Parts: sequence; structure tokens; C-alpha cells
Amino acid sequence: MLSLGSGGAKSTKPSFVSYVTPEEIKSEKDPSKQEKHPDLLPGEVEFCSANPILKYTQDDLSQRGVFGTLFCTNFRVTFISDERPLEKKAKTFKNKLYGENDIPLMCVDHIYGVYEEKRKPITGALVKNKNPSKMIIHCKDLRVFQFCLTYSKEEDARKIFQGIAHHCLEEKSLKCVFAFSYMGTPSPSPEMPRKQETIMFDSPEDWTREMKRTKANCRLVIENENFELSQRLPKYFVIPLAIGDLFSYQGKGLPIWCWSHYSGCALFKASFLPVTQEDGDFQKHLDTMINAVAHNHLYSVKTEDLSESLPNIQDIQQSYNKFKQFFLIENSTDFWLSDVKWFSSIESSGWLDIIRQCLQKAVEVVECLEKDNTNVLITEEEGTDLCCVISSLAQIMLDPYYRTLMGFQSLVQKEWVAGCHAFLDRCNRLHLKDKECHSPVFLLFLECVWQLVQQHSPAFQFSETYLTVLSDSVHVPIFSTFLFNSAHHRENIMKAESPLAQSGPLSCPTVWDWSVQFDSKAQNFFFNPLYLEKVKHDRAVRKPHKPKHQRHLSLPSSAFKTPLKKGFFKDEADSLKKMLRVKRLSRWRGSPDAPAATTREFYESWQNRPLDYHGLLLPYLDGPAVRVWMQRYLRWIPEVYILGGGSMAVMTKLMELQNQVQDLKRALEQRDPSQAAELDHRPYLQQRLLSFDSSGRLSSSFPFAYTRSRNFKPSIPIALMQSLMLTDSLACQEDEASSVVSFV
Repeated sequence: MLSLGSGGAKSTKPSFVSYVTPEEIKSEKDPSKQEKHPDLLPGEVEFCSANPILKYTQDDLSQRGVFGTLFCTNFRVTFISDERPLEKKAKTFKNKLYGENDIPLMCVDHIYGVYEEKRKPITGALVKNKNPSKMIIHCKDLRVFQFCLTYSKEEDARKIFQGIAHHCLEEKSLKCVFAFSYMGTPSPSPEMPRKQETIMFDSPEDWTREMKRTKANCRLVIENENFELSQRLPKYFVIPLAIGDLFSYQGKGLPIWCWSHYSGCALFKASFLPVTQEDGDFQKHLDTMINAVAHNHLYSVKTEDLSESLPNIQDIQQSYNKFKQFFLIENSTDFWLSDVKWFSSIESSGWLDIIRQCLQKAVEVVECLEKDNTNVLITEEEGTDLCCVISSLAQIMLDPYYRTLMGFQSLVQKEWVAGCHAFLDRCNRLHLKDKECHSPVFLLFLECVWQLVQQHSPAFQFSETYLTVLSDSVHVPIFSTFLFNSAHHRENIMKAESPLAQSGPLSCPTVWDWSVQFDSKAQNFFFNPLYLEKVKHDRAVRKPHKPKHQRHLSLPSSAFKTPLKKGFFKDEADSLKKMLRVKRLSRWRGSPDAPAATTREFYESWQNRPLDYHGLLLPYLDGPAVRVWMQRYLRWIPEVYILGGGSMAVMTKLMELQNQVQDLKRALEQRDPSQAAELDHRPYLQQRLLSFDSSGRLSSSFPFAYTRSRNFKPSIPIALMQSLMLTDSLACQEDEASSVVSFV
């Protein structure tokens, strides 16, 4: 065939060969770019660097990328591009601590090296061998980074590779965590009123205020102020009034108060009793604890061992490890390969089923409190993992205060931080070899909360963006909130005389001081514009008097107190107490079909009532109601971006409508100020209106990922389509077809 424009001659292959390396070309063009350094945080120290490093893009297998310098500090792994940005535009949602090319050391999940086109996980033995041609970093926030090390000097490549592997994967002591070097001084957020602060539950006053709010009839324990009772118990906590001896079994098995229902019953949690005691003492102590909980209200109690009805922390870890692999996408081919068996792969991981089980168990607890007016005692080995998940979910379903931003943060402080959840061990901060204690229990709780938020959005003041940022902040080594295993551990480390506290008292900011990470405009994304704030009625308008319901019982209503003169009621009350106790306990521990039937009846009766966003709130658990947290898991995958669409498009439209409503209110106020004041009952949300740049086009991944300037075409690569024989339609392929390429 003749080629056009060549005079009929055959086309010749290009014969030009370059003998100049890319680094020589780049250094001749702009030698000043070799001296770039990151903007270090207070206390941040640079360990090593290498240039030039090629950072690959994630779009395809063409191995395109950007040249720059790779740094490793005591806080992060950071990449600085040698290219100048085409447009200098400030981002609306920008983290002050790290950017899109920064990886906090605690956020590194796995590191892989490519040796002779084979990917191998990096271990201590491989670090000392020859350098890989490519380094792949998987992050705990589901980002994936790929760096080519072949263009830099061999010595620089070796230092940066071994430095990153050492500081991210090797065992370390707690004093090596960046929080002990960070010297930032968090500034108070000016837009937050003083009265709307997160309750930290680190003082008796905080616990007394919470007991007063929920009308709890319990006892505040201050005997553990110096941790003389137990180092695994909170500094301050609340127990039933009937408990006398606190020092038996070193605080093990004590029922700790979580929340009280308006009817008088309450939710308690406890750890297992020591198994070294004799059977008689063990049963006696167990009966004492159950009786103390039963005395809290109407001598009724239901107990549940969560270790028997829910997966253990090892099962949770194993399930999440399978689940997250489908979102750690390195290129377009990996995405389309995983997309062929998407639904079956997600289902086989079991992660969504664990979420459903936790929500179901929380509904059962809510039923006992709301319908049966029965005290509930949930137990597990330590009482600080699944107990925290179930108790927190039950309180969110029952108490609308915990659906506000400050209420939710106070709940996390009460049940998780003050409740001694082992964040240091569960998140594997120190990279210890003991894998049995690693488990994303707190992430499981956030997953369950997200299900409630996306099902009942108007009931929650905070948005899914807030939950996503909170899940990311767990792996930022600055905040004291997620850094310790217990209150004793935290206080011991933070003391000035502690050997780990270096030169003086350690002052770490809490994660709730969002001004450390985001400015006030970025914090607007934490608020849900769909939230229906409860209307406060005028106090002058009094409600009509409603007579209290009179119970016709053969016993007095004053907690079964014996009359002063006659002893008849004492015997009758004792026998009735035993009868009620046996009935309540046997119903909970009976056959598995009975609780499911009663829970279904309770659930259906709730569905038949008008939905009250400030009342009882239950999750939908049937069929596809439990969904994948799209924003968290798909925000870094360009193939699933919806340009100009997704939840953010709906959010933008809602904010535009709110702006119009505010303009109408201002116009109405000019005409009749008194009438405008009556209509405007949301002063708090007026300060939280979002402003988007209409000149740019948002994607479904906003505000975490921005639309790229390149021409994006979400199509299946031709080579992959031919290999999979997808020439007709994907819809014609069965999800479990045997002809599909195996992914094992």
C-alpha cells in the first residue's frame, strides 16, 4: 500500500536513538528544580530524598507519569513534582497537614516492590536485597502510589527505598510516633460557639452532666482516679447503685453504664470475669453483677454475650482485608478485571454481612430498651471492642442528640476514647508482629453509622464527608484521640515524668479540633444540608396538662420498697422478682428463632408509624439496603467518576436552594422583621452555607478528588476487551461465568 504524502515510497521506521537520559534532559532545562523541598510542619524532620523519581499515573498501562523528588520525613512520604501547575487555583477542601501527594507514615498499609516484572510484598529480608525497579504503596485510605526508581542514582534509590520501608513497616516504639515531635499549637475555631464543645468525659463534671441529661439513677465512680482499681478501666465511670465492692476481681466484670432510657431502664456493658477463680466464686460474682443491673429498673435484665453472636476481631480483620482489595486499583486494567465479578466478590468478602449483623444486634438492644423497658447488659472478653460498637449504635438510634455533630463526637469520646478502646493495638500503630490484636473495629462502627446516614439523611446534622474525613484522621499521627490503648496508657505517656514524654509535658491536639486540618470554609462540608433541625417552640405557649398513666399493680411503684408496718408485700415482691428475672433472661437466651420473630414484629410496628427524625430511628437491613460506602472506597478511582453528577451534584443544588431561601428571608425581614424572626429558626445552619465555584465542573468524588484536565474516557481498554471476549455486551456475561479470567 502506498502511503499518502510520501511520493509513493514505502514508509520507513524511525531510526533515531537518544543517548541522553531523561534526568540529563531535565537538569539542562531547569537545574533549579533539583533543590525543591517540602514545607515541613513544626517538629518535622527530613530523613532522605531521591531525584528524579517517576510517579506513575493511574489511568492505564502506558506507564505515563510525572518526574519529581520523593522525600521521607518523620511524618510522611511526600512527592514534589518538577512540573509547574498549569493553573494556580486554591482548593475549597484542602487539608493543612498533608496534600494529595503526601502519605502519613501511619497511613501506609503495604509496600510492594517490582523485581523483574514481578510484584513482591516488601519484608525485612527484601529490604536488604537489590533495589526494585518500581515501588508500589497501598494506603489505609485506599490510595495507591507507584514510583519508578530506575531514573535516580542507585545510592539515592537505595536510601529512599530502605528509608520508606524502615519507617513505615518496621517495629517501633511509641516515642517514634510523630505526635511526640509535633509542636503545632492548635488555635480555637472562631466559628464554634463556646457552648457547643465536644464533651471529653475526662472529669466527674462531664459524667454528672450526662447522667443528668439522661436522668440516670446510677453511681459515679471516682475511686479509679489514680487507676488504683484497674488500669483497664476508665478514670471515671458510672455503675449501678446496688454494686458495693469495687475491688473484687480487679474491676473485671463490673457493669459500666452507657445510657439511660426515659422509662428508667438502662444499657450497661461489661468485660468477662477472670477464669482463674473457683466456679462457686465466679457464679456468685456473676449473680451479684446481674442483680445490680436488674435493680436499676423493675428488677428486669437481659444479657447478651457478643462474642457468641457476632464475629470476633480476627474475623473482622480477615473480612476487611478481602474487601479492601477490590478498591486498591493500580491501573485501568485492574479496575475492569475486578468489575467483571464485582458483586460476587464484594459478597464473598463478608464485610457487608458483618455490618448487617452489627446493625441487627443493635436493633435487638433497642427493642429491649424501647419496647420491653428492660435493662440490657452486653458483654465480651475485654468489653472495649464490639461492646463499643453495639452500645454506640443503640444510642444513635434512640437519642437524637448523638445525631448532631457535637453529640456524635461526645459519643465517640464517651464510648471509645474514655471507654478504653485499644486504638494503638487495633490500628497497629507500632507495626507489631502479633496480628491477632489488629482489627478495624472503629472503622466497622463508622461503616454502620454511614448506613444510617445514607438511609435517614435528614436525621443527621453531619454529612458522609465528615465520616470519611474522620476515618482518614484515624491514621494521622498527630492527634491523641486515636493514639493510646486506654485512659491509663494515655495519662502515663502524657505525664512530664514519663520517660517517653521527652523534655516536657506532651500536648497533642484532639481530632475534634478540626481547625488543625481544615479552615472554616472546608469544615462546611461536614454539615448535612438535608438535616431537619428540631423546631424550638415558644416557652410561653404551655402544653396542655396530661395526667400520668396510673399502673394497676399489686406492688407499689416505688421500686418494690417494703411498707413500714406490714411485711406481706416483701415476700410477694421477692417471688415476683425471681419470676420476672427468669422470664426476662430465658427470653433473651432462648431459641434463636424467638428473638428474630419479636424483633421483626418490633421493626414492622416502627415502620408502620410516621417517621420521626428526632425519635426512634432503625436501619433498613433487607436486600440491598446495606450498601458500599461509595465516597470512601471509590473516591480515588477515576474510572467511576461521574462528571457533573453524583451526590455532590445533588448537594450543590440543595445549597443553591438554601441560598435562595436565605435571600427570601432577608427580603422578608426588611418588610416585616417580626415575621422573619418567626420563620427563621435555623440560625446555626445559616453560617454553614457552602459556596461552590460554578466555573469548574465537579465530579462524584468531590471534594476529595478534583476533575483532571486530561480528556477522560471511561472505556474498557481494547486489549482487555479482546482477552475477555467482551465484544457484544457486558450485560450478556454471567457474573460467575467459568470462562472469565480467574482473579485468585
